[in-house]
Amino acid sequence: MWLIFRRAFYRKIRVPETGHSELSAAVESCPLGRQRQLVLIQRGGKEHLILRGGAKEVAIETGLAPDSCDFSKSDEREPFEMPPQKWRSVPALSLIRAERIYASSGLLSLAIASGLAGAGAGLICGLFRLALETADRLRTTFPTWWQGGPLLGCLVLIAIAAAAGASSAFLVRRFSTHAAGSGIPHVEAVLNGELPPAPFILIPVKFVGGLLSIGAGFALGREGPSVQMGAAFANLLGRIFGLTATDCCCLLAAGAGAGLAAAFNAPLAGSAFVLEELVRKFETRHAIAALGASGSAIVAARLLMGPKPMFEVAAITDPGFSGNLLCFALGIIAGLLGVAYNRVHLEALALSDRLAHWPVEVRAAIVGAGAGALAWFAPSLAGGGELLAQRTLDGHEPLAILPFLFLLRLLLGAASYSAGTPGGLFAPLLVLGAQTGFSFGAFFNQALPFAIVGMAALFAAIVRAPLTGMILVTEMTASSMLLLPMLAACFSAMAVATLLRQPPIYDSLKKRTLRLASKEPSDLSRGPEPGHSP
Repeated sequence: MWLIFRRAFYRKIRVPETGHSELSAAVESCPLGRQRQLVLIQRGGKEHLILRGGAKEVAIETGLAPDSCDFSKSDEREPFEMPPQKWRSVPALSLIRAERIYASSGLLSLAIASGLAGAGAGLICGLFRLALETADRLRTTFPTWWQGGPLLGCLVLIAIAAAAGASSAFLVRRFSTHAAGSGIPHVEAVLNGELPPAPFILIPVKFVGGLLSIGAGFALGREGPSVQMGAAFANLLGRIFGLTATDCCCLLAAGAGAGLAAAFNAPLAGSAFVLEELVRKFETRHAIAALGASGSAIVAARLLMGPKPMFEVAAITDPGFSGNLLCFALGIIAGLLGVAYNRVHLEALALSDRLAHWPVEVRAAIVGAGAGALAWFAPSLAGGGELLAQRTLDGHEPLAILPFLFLLRLLLGAASYSAGTPGGLFAPLLVLGAQTGFSFGAFFNQALPFAIVGMAALFAAIVRAPLTGMILVTEMTASSMLLLPMLAACFSAMAVATLLRQPPIYDSLKKRTLRLASKEPSDLSRGPEPGHSP
């Protein structure tokens, strides 16, 4: 099989690793992005076009006439996107061959590494999910243990939650500042070459810190820590495998998608998240790595969690033509609420920055105390919100109090995210989407289908990744009956949010991450390790 693979994907003519001494000193080159180069060499009166920067140096064209290639007018853009006049005499077939050879060069190593990275991310995130579910059970049953002394029990729970929040913030500040918040903006900055990859210490900090904060009742999701832990593990594995910088970048993105897949038991959503949100392009190597990592992550996570979807919903019927039209209106409402959600969270972060003279542990302890008090009086309202979303889908929450619950969860989520502890945004915003859709659909006696559509619509308005949102909600509910209504709602939600000129939440958070990172020269002066980071 190895010989067949080698024969199929590699050309026979190669530059010997020890043959550089035989080449003349006359060498011209043209960069292909940050890592690859087309190099023109001369030997024996002939010119040879060589592709460098992949797993090996590969001869693209040999025996060219002298002066047949001119790189004098090349620039830093990808040659496959250049107008033809930039490549005056390079045969078009040479560029096609270069692109194809790069696409297959080292692909076997990348595929194997992506499978291993996904399996590791699935185990880590599966254990993280198990730990969070245990913490949620302890928090929700705590009030029943203190029925004989409610005042003392309330004070004890508030103290525990405040201490957990402060401890989580301390771990982040002391050991890994990039572990604060979701982590997805940091992953995107790494993939764009704007920040170095996070060190391995981020994984235990994110695991323990996320367990403390979300377990204490902070309105944060488990997907943010899962994405960043998966990315950090994949980057470490890429360095161990000795992959090129470009393939390490592919593997890091694939590990992030594997973390999302394991967090929600949604393999397709993890792959779509990589292509639509992280790298924002469809490329063969990214697609192969993302699919391999997400698939192996689900296999590993299901060894711990089982195949059960995140939400159990009753049988869903097609809402019909009128229901599909109503989804356009639901999308408009979701678009307006998505803009409000982004602005509230950004204002909460701005307020936290203005209170930077307060120790971060104090700010986190204050938010933790509020979350602990809420967990005592209304246990289902605290934490990531999976239980609250399930109750909403089941119709157990009174319609009259849903607007109040929406406002409460919105403010708690913004305060929790600004506390500087690990935690994501997906799970809390899905709760708000379910409440929005349920309230809208109740007026038309179709509360359940509109609740599910509302989750995808609000996700599209906030994150601006509609395919990921629709696939995620479909896999979480194990129902594909509402794809057309979700498409209609996501269309109008994205249109409204874009017309109001509200950037996607992760674009805004990435700008803040870069701004804060620029104030930490001691962390960035080390820079990325040579040959391993984009």
